[in-house]
Amino acid sequence: MTKNVTFFFESKVALGISADESADNAGKIEAMLTTWGAREGADGRRFNYQAAPFQAWAKEFAAAGRPLPMYFQHNDQSMPVGQWDEFEFTDEGMIGRGMIYTNTSAGRDLYTIMKESPMMVGGVSVGAYADEYCMVDAEGNMLDAGIDADEEGYFSITKGGLAEVSIVMQPNNPMANISKLEFFRSDGSADLKVFEKALREVGFNRKDATKAASVFGKAMGKRDAKPNTAEPTTETRDADSGAAKQLLSVLELRELNKLLDKKLDK
Repeated sequence: MTKNVTFFFESKVALGISADESADNAGKIEAMLTTWGAREGADGRRFNYQAAPFQAWAKEFAAAGRPLPMYFQHNDQSMPVGQWDEFEFTDEGMIGRGMIYTNTSAGRDLYTIMKESPMMVGGVSVGAYADEYCMVDAEGNMLDAGIDADEEGYFSITKGGLAEVSIVMQPNNPMANISKLEFFRSDGSADLKVFEKALREVGFNRKDATKAASVFGKAMGKRDAKPNTAEPTTETRDADSGAAKQLLSVLELRELNKLLDKKLDK
């Protein structure tokens, strides 16, 4: 079946701002934009997206060298609030990476609201287009046109892509979320609030997480500061411990996020 469709909006849950994935003012964002396979959205719409058509689109997108617009609530009549720059394909779905324009009033306001109230504005929604599509069953087998296909089938894009991806207030797919824990600020320094929150999420109580973040911050400062010959305090001795040195090494390799993600998945 072939049909031209300008937009087909599909909301996705993306509550990662509650975990400060965009904790620095650079406005970086990473999200699972869509998932593969048969599913029914909260609004009753049924999809069975597969990777191949979107991979073909992404190849053309990368060759064009232009960013994909990011809007709020699909308001493509206004200026973009950000952009999406790259896409990655996994067995689960398509991941998008980009940035919110925090140096503009609209982008800064949206960014602030997302941090202050992730349950109010916590989703992303793809504005997909279909040059060709078909109706399939849950296993991806094409259905003949008719009542069964219309009522029981799943919408599947066979040729098409994304026109834009928006930040939205009412998400539809709880399987998608923001996955990037942005621990580093744009100047390369560490945001200890993000580190402390991540420790609490993997089981540390508030007191221990705060103390660990404090010690870690002093270790970071000690690394960057000029040599100090003063008598070390208990806290600086703690920062010099084997554990702190190992943690600092991890940070310098930019692997802390991956380690925390593995802990969160256990």
